[in-house]
Amino acid sequence: MGERLFGASVRRREDGRLVSGRGRYVADVALPGMLHVAVYRSPHAHARLVGIDADGARKRPGVVHVVVPNDVVQLGRLPLLVPHKSLVAPACPEILPREIVSYAGQAVALVVAESAELAEDALAKLEVEYEPLPAIAMADALRPDAPRVHPGGNVAARFTQRVGDPTSALARADFVLRERFTLHRGAGMAMETRGIVARWDAELGQLTMWSTTQAPQILRRLLARYLKLPEHAVRVVTQDIGGGFGPKAIVYSEDILIPLLARALGRPVRFIETRREHLLAVTQERDQWHDAELGLTREGTIVALRDSFVHDCGAFVSWGIIVPIITSVSVPGPYRVPNYEVTLTAVYTNRVPVTPVRGAGRPQAVFVMERMLDLAAERLGLDRIAIRERNLIQPDEFPYDVGLVSRDNSPRRYDSGNYPECLRRVVEAVGWSGFAKERERALAEGRAIGLGVALFVEDTGLGPYEGIRVRIDPDGRVFVFSGTSSQGQAHETTFAQIVADALSVPLEHVTVVPGDTAGVTYGVGTFASRVAVLAGSSAAHAAAEVRKKALAVAADHLEAAIEDLTIEDGRIRVRGAPGAGLALGEVAAIATAPRPGYALAGGMDPGLDASAYVHVTQSTYSSGAHATVVEVDVDTGAVRVLRYVAVDDCGTMINPMVVDGQIHGGVAHGIGNAFLEEIVYDDAGQLVTGTLMEYALPRAADVPSLEVGHVVTPSPLNPLGVKGAGEGGTLPAPAAIANAVADALRPLGVELTEMPLTRERLWRRIQAAR
Repeated sequence: MGERLFGASVRRREDGRLVSGRGRYVADVALPGMLHVAVYRSPHAHARLVGIDADGARKRPGVVHVVVPNDVVQLGRLPLLVPHKSLVAPACPEILPREIVSYAGQAVALVVAESAELAEDALAKLEVEYEPLPAIAMADALRPDAPRVHPGGNVAARFTQRVGDPTSALARADFVLRERFTLHRGAGMAMETRGIVARWDAELGQLTMWSTTQAPQILRRLLARYLKLPEHAVRVVTQDIGGGFGPKAIVYSEDILIPLLARALGRPVRFIETRREHLLAVTQERDQWHDAELGLTREGTIVALRDSFVHDCGAFVSWGIIVPIITSVSVPGPYRVPNYEVTLTAVYTNRVPVTPVRGAGRPQAVFVMERMLDLAAERLGLDRIAIRERNLIQPDEFPYDVGLVSRDNSPRRYDSGNYPECLRRVVEAVGWSGFAKERERALAEGRAIGLGVALFVEDTGLGPYEGIRVRIDPDGRVFVFSGTSSQGQAHETTFAQIVADALSVPLEHVTVVPGDTAGVTYGVGTFASRVAVLAGSSAAHAAAEVRKKALAVAADHLEAAIEDLTIEDGRIRVRGAPGAGLALGEVAAIATAPRPGYALAGGMDPGLDASAYVHVTQSTYSSGAHATVVEVDVDTGAVRVLRYVAVDDCGTMINPMVVDGQIHGGVAHGIGNAFLEEIVYDDAGQLVTGTLMEYALPRAADVPSLEVGHVVTPSPLNPLGVKGAGEGGTLPAPAAIANAVADALRPLGVELTEMPLTRERLWRRIQAAR
């Protein structure tokens, strides 16, 4: 066998078809007789549904069927997928609302027609009568006289965690910083919108659904429940997916209704979401405001931290309060905080529901902590790096018990890391010590530049399990079946590297089949930076079991001891007998024992085939330090990122090039969050940023050439030593950029406590300070 593949920067196997236009997406699935769906969505943020007259739509040319709320009463509501003991009154949406619509864009009715255009045209013929109700925003939700979003009230949950005695510690602190931080809504904005194609096979009683979901097994389980089918009769297939970022892990009404229609109408049915619908109706994130207090000694040692924040859940909580819980435990980050108290209040509003978007509550936490450290350093006259160095958890303190309970009710215990080294390397790489001279030169040219840094810790590898199946066929090909879908994470490459190494076969002999519930029955999904940790470890376990089987079969056939066998380049050889050996394909053929009356070696099961499910009870913790140099146009409020340096620790890397790609994408997402992306509603709850003219996204020119470095502290919690890397780039970027912008504007005394730093928002701050 050649060089070890695990740890090598192997080129992504997926890219050839994706960049040449040969990728296969849901919209590419074309089936004979396929029908198309358009969704009628509420124009009101909050209203009583008085009545629907669908006759006009039903009479339109090409219309096959119209679905209104009374047609699907028996389906009830979408389930609460992530319950929590602190949920006061968990509200989940009806499949289609019968009485009350709770946000603008909520699905109310569906039209099925012979083409997407005919279905869309027929929507205009639906006559829907509403009685408008007051639309509640986060700023109003907690008022005693506020109208209610739901009968149970506007408070979804209240939750407090405490470590030590923060009240006493704050009272004794030499200095206490008190600030309010506001973080506005943003969207996931995947390049590919949501899509569904469903086909019902009446003869076999089987449903096949092609979907953009990030969680095919969860969706399969729910489809079986709502359609009253055995799970084995439901197959969910994910092909190439153009981005996920969290919102595609959610189950929407259309996910249930499209398969239901395919079965009822006896024809394949397709729904492809428009970009307008994506902005209007797909789940969003980030909306919080924090009132935080940080107590320190004169030397800058943290003695206490208290944070009380309000989180906007939107209208429903199908994914519970996972986002604010993650925020609440993430604020301390990589720092020692001996006394900490956090209180979250999650409220319902008449806005699109909030669920995890890349980062899932952590960018808010990092923003609060890192901005507070910069502000505290400035007011105490301390160096911004020194205040961080003084408070960082040290390498010899791991495992480090934070004293909090994580989102999955497990103790928040950092497994490994070297935070001081991440900070040291990023400071050195960005040229922190020489930046003062660079700033002077820029000022002489009339330019305002600034330098910022931010650190993060991220819990990754969310449990409980993920599965992989590995099989060697008689032709020598190795198949790796995964239930997880890939939306850019390079599963086809990284899984192949793990399995090729374990079986000692060339990489080109390995084919990865991701995201098909027919291949792996049970699983959770691709989100929460979990797949490398769980599915990667499962791939290693399954491949090791197949290797063990192959050696046992070969030993029996070659009449050799197992310890005398080696595997090289897909062939089993006998040490000291160059002519003796078998290709793995031959071993696979022998292992099936096709000849009646012949026994299998050792009485084992037929075939070189094994499945493995790795279970975890504790998260792995990735970390890193990012630094950035920005230039601010003080006349317009425009921000330009000149340099961006990231030093990340995601443990042992399966493929460093893939990790770098994830960091690049995450940072680009974070740059958008920092000063471009904001979902805006008016006072009536109407979406203002409803197109890409209003909802700004980073372009290539907004993202500099990134400089990426790595610190490697392997996780002791899995055999590969890996930690997740899919979201880390997004977490510190807004905070690092905000710190850099504040540094550039320090001569004006501009303080930044809000995200995103849109051009208008920043310009107004500059004008107010002048």
